[in-house]
Amino acid sequence: MTDRPEEQRPSRVPTTAPQEGEIRARWGWVEPMVWAECMLATLETGFEGGKWFRLIDKVWSPKNLGRSLEKVVAKGGSAGVDHQSVGQIKARKDQTRAKLEQELRANQYQPQAVKRVWIPKAGSKEKRPLGVPTLRDSNCARSPAPRHRTDL
Repeated sequence: MTDRPEEQRPSRVPTTAPQEGEIRARWGWVEPMVWAECMLATLETGFEGGKWFRLIDKVWSPKNLGRSLEKVVAKGGSAGVDHQSVGQIKARKDQTRAKLEQELRANQYQPQAVKRVWIPKAGSKEKRPLGVPTLRDSNCARSPAPRHRTDL
């Protein structure tokens, strides 16, 4: 008998383990600056406890909020119930981003009501409802995860 602890065998890599880049290809729709390769690999293989810890720091990241705001402004769109146009949001984008970050960090962010408009159905004279969020709330919707979910 020896005093030396028994050595653990290293984990075996499965023969079907995905190669680097394969995971990124399957998750091509996610924002690369937010979702690192190791995070995507964790999503693929699972994680202990089945819960992420602190995704909100990705949501309120100035870099992520700024990029999301750029996408909202670039897409155009119409004003929601707050009557804020793309031009108005663009003129104050730094203040808008900073205020969103502050509200998210303080857990004080509250989305505004959604404006309902009726648009024509394709191939019919009927119309269907469409919800138009405020441009500010559209920015938060582009963040990587909802603030209240921890079981992703």
